[in-house]
Amino acid sequence: MLNESKVKLMTRMAMYESKQGEEDFKISSYYKKDYRSFHTIATIIWVTVGYAVAVGIGVIAFLDEMMKNLNMQFLVMLAAAVIIGYLVLVIFYGIVASHFYGTKHEKARKRVKQFNHDLTRLNRMYEREKR
Repeated sequence: MLNESKVKLMTRMAMYESKQGEEDFKISSYYKKDYRSFHTIATIIWVTVGYAVAVGIGVIAFLDEMMKNLNMQFLVMLAAAVIIGYLVLVIFYGIVASHFYGTKHEKARKRVKQFNHDLTRLNRMYEREKR
């Protein structure tokens, strides 16, 4: 005999597993701090690569103008602007990435806990049925 509440529970669990369950299980297998730190470091590395490419393109684009103003004061000011811009960008992206991945881990962990709770409920239903 089919139990309607059991079918609804199993359907909800199957939909979760097929849609976002696989990713949530991977995310929640890490500690929150480890997950957040790893992804924040990866974000900082990619921001560094992107910034280096952008600075390289900027140098190539304005090479003529830079050669006209070539003196030590200009080079020091340019280097300071590039370094300060890099630090501001890395700090901003580091904070945003840390918050984003921390929140992502919390939400995934919450969904996995709900799935485990539903699994326990389903197990109890089966045990009651056996009696």
